[in-house]
Amino acid sequence: MILPLFLSPPNPCTKFSSTRRLLQRSNANNALPNARMRLHDDLLINGYYTTRLWIGTPPQRFALIVDTGSSVTYVPCSSCEQCGRHQDPKFQPDLSSTYQSVKCNIDCNCDDEKQQCVYERQYAEMSTSSGVLGEDIISFGNLSALAPQRAVFGCENMETGDLYSQHADGIMGLGRGDLSIVDHLVDKGVINDSFSLCYGGMGIGGGAMVLGGISPPSNMVFSQSDPVRSPYYNIDLKEIHVAGKPLPLNPTVFDGKHGTILDSGTTYAYLPEAAFVSFKDAIMKELHSLKPIRGPDPNYNDICFSGAGSDISQLSSSFPAVEMVFGNGQKLLLSPENYLFRHSKVHGAYCLGIFQNGKDPTTLLGGIVVRNTLVLYDRENSKIGFWKTNCSELWERLHVDGAPPPAPSSSNGNNSNTEMPPSMAPGDQKHYGLPDEKKIGKITFEMMLNVNYSDLKLHISELAESIAQELGINISQVYILNSMEKGNASYIEWAVVPSGSADCISNVTALSIIARVAEYHMHLPDTFGSYHLINWEIKASAKRTWWQQHFLLVVLASAVTFIFGLLAFGIWFIWRHRQRALNPYKPVDAVVTEQELQPL
Repeated sequence: MILPLFLSPPNPCTKFSSTRRLLQRSNANNALPNARMRLHDDLLINGYYTTRLWIGTPPQRFALIVDTGSSVTYVPCSSCEQCGRHQDPKFQPDLSSTYQSVKCNIDCNCDDEKQQCVYERQYAEMSTSSGVLGEDIISFGNLSALAPQRAVFGCENMETGDLYSQHADGIMGLGRGDLSIVDHLVDKGVINDSFSLCYGGMGIGGGAMVLGGISPPSNMVFSQSDPVRSPYYNIDLKEIHVAGKPLPLNPTVFDGKHGTILDSGTTYAYLPEAAFVSFKDAIMKELHSLKPIRGPDPNYNDICFSGAGSDISQLSSSFPAVEMVFGNGQKLLLSPENYLFRHSKVHGAYCLGIFQNGKDPTTLLGGIVVRNTLVLYDRENSKIGFWKTNCSELWERLHVDGAPPPAPSSSNGNNSNTEMPPSMAPGDQKHYGLPDEKKIGKITFEMMLNVNYSDLKLHISELAESIAQELGINISQVYILNSMEKGNASYIEWAVVPSGSADCISNVTALSIIARVAEYHMHLPDTFGSYHLINWEIKASAKRTWWQQHFLLVVLASAVTFIFGLLAFGIWFIWRHRQRALNPYKPVDAVVTEQELQPL
């Protein structure tokens, strides 16, 4: 899923007011709360990252694409007959006691009956979304220190193109504009004028986002971002270096049309023609041991190479480093994962994720460029910061670098029934008693599900997937250990194990997982009903013996020895058989055929 930028005709509801931004600066230093939120999915598998929002009273959950190139947040409405089948049920305004439609007024586009405000959006690949505007209480999840807030959003009545076929429910617009959820929260004075995104790396997926301010790490790299230059988030890019050498380009090449734009809703990066040709040539000059191959899709002329191996941490030994140089002289180092994507058909092969932007002189930087990079959109100070980090461990790394945890959640008496209490910050979760001296190898949970066991058995794999999604971990980390019938309910025991090749679960991750389950912040689909936690247990990572550590090596060595021994025996046996055939043994008293004497 790729959602490139598309300039729509001016809309009174979405115009950007630069003077209003200046009025908010008095709140810049206030200790306002922020909303920590998880990111889900994978940039190249799904084409986007999503976060979770809860809308209405009682809350209805939605998975929304985080998009800095859009200014409207919208979800499918129950009245929509031209909406696709998405991840969650459509929003039902009738079931929310706090929903109100936005009545037609002079500041919005109205429907034909002049009754309701409406919105319409069109994207470059011709996807469209349209519907009415509504207002309701929006909650930001259990990690948020920001209490639920009333906000305007789109209740979608029609969608076409990729928006119709995507798995995600809708879009969370983080761009500038009166309908932007960021602008709305800033105008209410509940957050600072800033937000952050942190996309996971190649093959990891997930990540994190923050609505509101955070303390930037000391070594964060900044670029100026001029809100008057373009309606999109732009940076002051001047040069690109490949293997330490600047591309032979005029700096103005990155300033055409809208300039250099950051768009989290776009998957890849797109350069003006001259910049792309220069970048491609510079990369290819540095690839000495790799072999050019065809791309995974015959419909595209992807530039791909094989022979780099599957270990992502070793890609720097095969591919050159790239640097983006900003107008202030600061440099952002790009790892190979920031300009490559995996070849889907050839093991150990990679392709350039940087493409030519047709004849458009705009430089468009999608999510691939900022993988494993915390991007701070400091709108208050008109700058954007970049900090290379492991986004799957962002909270822990920010805490180590001195960033304060979120402020405690302030209660909201009017909407207390819709608030989703946040999990405790990592430093406050001491009552769970994690073993300091042991590495965590497995976390097991026993629970009762309020669902018939025969129904559960049919959807056991879906349950594991839902658990992984709620906990923000990979599906490969969740194992169903046991399940059985308990009257009209179902008993289930499941476990969380380390991801990939890791041999343990970090304490921060373990605390987050336990808190979500134990404090009942894990929301399963209606198919599985509600759950009751019976018990949870942490199991230490077992120390492997010499035999366990070298088992595969010993087996492999034994197999090789056996094969070579068998081969040697076969060769010896064949040789002996041939020797006997050439010199047959004859007993002395054996009868032989009479032969004619030959002259001496």
